[in-house]
Amino acid sequence: MSDDLELERRLEEENRRAEEAGRRLAQGKRVDWHHYFMNIAHVVATRATCDRKHVGAVIVRDKNILSTGYNGSIRGLPHCDDVGHDMVAGHCVRTVHAEANAIIQAARHGVRIEGADIYTTASPCWECFKLIANAGIKRIFYGEFYREEKVFQVARELGIELIKIE
Repeated sequence: MSDDLELERRLEEENRRAEEAGRRLAQGKRVDWHHYFMNIAHVVATRATCDRKHVGAVIVRDKNILSTGYNGSIRGLPHCDDVGHDMVAGHCVRTVHAEANAIIQAARHGVRIEGADIYTTASPCWECFKLIANAGIKRIFYGEFYREEKVFQVARELGIELIKIE
């Protein structure tokens, strides 16, 4: 029952976002590109298969979507939603994070992401940040802060921008 309630809550939130976008359009205000891609990241997050956190990521260059990803189990293995969590030190380690999956998806399809931007519904964890940095992504747009202050310090050192989207 709680899974159904969570799904309903997420769908209501996405409907609220869509209604807001519709109101902007009705007023002659198109949503800006950054919110457009962040809205897409929120929709991608609805595919996540770990109920502890639903995160979506979209990799973009020149206003074109290159890849998307959401947090879910290793390809071919059962999902948290189906078999439960694999907890280590208070974190579920069954899933691959959204940012990592977006980078992996680009690699699987031979899509170059160097110099691109990533839009993610939560700021990246340290492990995902290292992947993002080594992939050559230059800007990280995020929705909510997620636990890793270190990311912000190292991003400054590397010249990678972290930009919060409200």
